Amino acid sequence: MKKVISAVLAVVMLCAVLAGCSGKSVDLSDVMTKINSDFSLSLKQLESADDLNTYYNINTDDVKQFAAEIDSNNDAPVEIVMIEAVDSAAADRVESALTTRYNSIISQYSSYTPDKLSLIEKCKVTKDGNFVSMIVNEKGPDMLEVYYEYVK
Repeated sequence: MKKVISAVLAVVMLCAVLAGCSGKSVDLSDVMTKINSDFSLSLKQLESADDLNTYYNINTDDVKQFAAEIDSNNDAPVEIVMIEAVDSAAADRVESALTTRYNSIISQYSSYTPDKLSLIEKCKVTKDGNFVSMIVNEKGPDMLEVYYEYVK
């Protein structure tokens, strides 16, 4: 009887270990809450994947989950976009769309407000597996570190 119980416990423990290795589950709304809390932000939240299509030309079928907030009323853009794509091909398309937007921001600010350009150039689009982000903010690199605490 002891051998049977030991064998069952061994199988249960093996299943638990394998389940822990199956991939990291990240709720991007939790990441956004942490960023908002840590950096005292109050931005406009994008409510639906349709908003991603409107603002960033991202196909809604490519999006598994997202958290995005923007503030276009500042003298420098503030855009925090975090997306989990449905698969790697979708992540590539999302990355391309966000890179296009990022390059547009760079172009706009190099023409009109070059003094803000150095702040924007410190920001970037990142892709980690199916997770893609674009964080444009004067504290973007610090916000990216918070994002990485969850995603990596």
